[in-house]
Amino acid sequence: MKKLVVWAFLLGVAAYGGAKLYLHNEVSDAMDMMVMMVSPYASVQYDGVASTMSGELTVEGVTVRVKGFRDELYIDRIGINTPNFFSLLELSDLMTLQGNSMPEYFGFIVEGLRIPVDADYFQKVYELTREEQGAPDAREAAAECAGKYGFSPQTLAALGYKEQVFSMSMKVRDQESKYTLDMVVNMDDMWDLDANISLSGNIMVEISKGVQYRPRLGALSLEFTDQSLNERVAKYCGKRGLSPEETLQAQMDAFKYSGQSNGIEFDKLILGPYQAFLEGKSKLVITARPSKPIAFSQIDLYKPSDVPALLRLEAIAR
Repeated sequence: MKKLVVWAFLLGVAAYGGAKLYLHNEVSDAMDMMVMMVSPYASVQYDGVASTMSGELTVEGVTVRVKGFRDELYIDRIGINTPNFFSLLELSDLMTLQGNSMPEYFGFIVEGLRIPVDADYFQKVYELTREEQGAPDAREAAAECAGKYGFSPQTLAALGYKEQVFSMSMKVRDQESKYTLDMVVNMDDMWDLDANISLSGNIMVEISKGVQYRPRLGALSLEFTDQSLNERVAKYCGKRGLSPEETLQAQMDAFKYSGQSNGIEFDKLILGPYQAFLEGKSKLVITARPSKPIAFSQIDLYKPSDVPALLRLEAIAR
């Protein structure tokens, strides 16, 4: 009996090792093909492929250098997350999944995407973005120090950052008449975001619609946690000559602009808690609970001032 158990264990280990080798070879082949396809535009290198019994499959140590730019972009690891190792084996072709063959959840992982603030490609992207925004006041102290149009590389350096380090974990769960996205985002020494978004419909059916797909929001919860950004901005704005009152107004204006850019004019139910968040509260929770699922494409049909009521937007700072 004891020998039988030992042999069963050894066979299990051998089967797991073989499956893991097969999986890693498949992913490595796909990565090599992708590297070859993008070679006219970028140089991509990676250290290897890793997987776990808990269902993670990642490409480790990815370095990207885009043609025409000197500096590199580095990612510690990037990949997918499933309930277990066997789910990984079933996901050799996600597009063939139908109905109940969808795993309990399917997720994406990005850890340690590192962008030096002085990277040449970062400067170029920021300049292009600002041109598209048509921001006449972008160089004014209030707009610049509060990041009204996004923080420039120079502002990030002044705030004390040498690089931006981004990590994200997202899981998609299919639950009969709705599917949910659970997402955790982290920007080192800046902020954290814990998001839960509920969308109406069956995910496989919705995706099969292709360009006809119109996501319908059922509910949303966003929890922001300030790690140090608000304090850094307040200090830097002070160095730029703004009073505490002017700094607060600059931060509020930047927040209002972010809403306007997305077709939303925030009301007091959002602005009041956001001001408390800026004044020292470490967390801001924003929720949306429309009376019935609404397509994102329909939001543009409403006046920005009507959108908060349409989505039943609320916030709390704590």
